[in-house]
Amino acid sequence: MPEKSRNRIVRAGNDIGAIEQALEALGTGNCVVYPTETFYALGADATSASALERLFALKRREADKPVALIVADLPMARQVAERIPEAALRLAEKFWPGPLTMVLPARRGLHPALVGRDGGVGLRVSSSPVAHSLVRRLGRPLTATSANLAGRPPAVSVEEARAAFGDKVKVYLEGGRLGAIPASTVIAFEGNQFRVLRSGPISESDIAAALNSEVSR
Repeated sequence: MPEKSRNRIVRAGNDIGAIEQALEALGTGNCVVYPTETFYALGADATSASALERLFALKRREADKPVALIVADLPMARQVAERIPEAALRLAEKFWPGPLTMVLPARRGLHPALVGRDGGVGLRVSSSPVAHSLVRRLGRPLTATSANLAGRPPAVSVEEARAAFGDKVKVYLEGGRLGAIPASTVIAFEGNQFRVLRSGPISESDIAAALNSEVSR
């Protein structure tokens, strides 16, 4: 699609050029909008303090509300997680890539905007080809917060995301209309037991069955 004002809406699909434009924007500390398997996300390089500050300003989100991350695989997850419990490894094998966010103990030095009060960081591997390609080629974790202003419904189209952020976002990756799948299930661990922080596409019973254990209450 033609360039619009100072930003670009580019059709993602398997277009390497579209991903390159998004990577260029991320590499200069800017944010991009990209499709996931659930909703559109606002992406920033999770290792860049200035990019994270820009993201929070764009969303008008309070800095004490951490954002989750998309990683390419378990090795990248270990870059930001201090440890990965055995239960989490089993669930990753079963449900990653997919809409399961696991809150794991964060490594020291991780930006405070990514770490919850319990010291955890939320991680998932996306099953969206666009999201996965973007984070894999970036080589670093990517923020996965929904592409909307704080308190507003998540964007299911590029048009909705652009209505929220306009030219403040440099690149919008078009991935069609989303929202058929709810926001990812979010779980945390106590030892090898889990608890659901947010219900989503992967049910509590499915998780318990995958672990072959009783659901933690």
